Amino acid sequence: MNKPPAIVLSVALLLGAPVALPAQEAPVAAPAAPVNWSSLSPPQQQVLQRFGTQWSSLPPDRQQALARGSERYLAMSPQQRGQAQERFAHWRTLPPEQRQQLRGRWQQFQALPPQQREAVRQNFHRFQQLPPGQKQMLRERWRNATPTERKQMVDHARAMRPAKPQPHPGRRN
Repeated sequence: MNKPPAIVLSVALLLGAPVALPAQEAPVAAPAAPVNWSSLSPPQQQVLQRFGTQWSSLPPDRQQALARGSERYLAMSPQQRGQAQERFAHWRTLPPEQRQQLRGRWQQFQALPPQQREAVRQNFHRFQQLPPGQKQMLRERWRNATPTERKQMVDHARAMRPAKPQPHPGRRN
């Protein structure tokens, strides 16, 4: 059976597999500055109206995240807004434990170096293009694998990644 090993790492992340990340010391971040409700544009205030009465009691990092999110939302097309609303509605239906797992996976993804994040994105898009039966087969294969087998799948996917082209020795880039 011919399996697409290049997508195994992406599937691993999607299905909640623990990904070994290099140990890094987290930089000490400066405390987030509060965002004044009056500093938000009227369209942002409209998008965030459900937070208006409690805005000043929200932690500054939450205020900043909401302000950034409202900017992204306002920059979306109507179709993208509809999709975002559907995803948010689905998110609200998830049990707290599942939300926490997804947040953890997102943090793992964000902690990856930019090249690895891009590789995961590309592999995710390749996975999305697979026929439903093949996607299901990969999911089941991952779920049924032992930790050792999962590590072997990830290692195999890394080994199968195409090498980066080397610059020609006689050319300047």
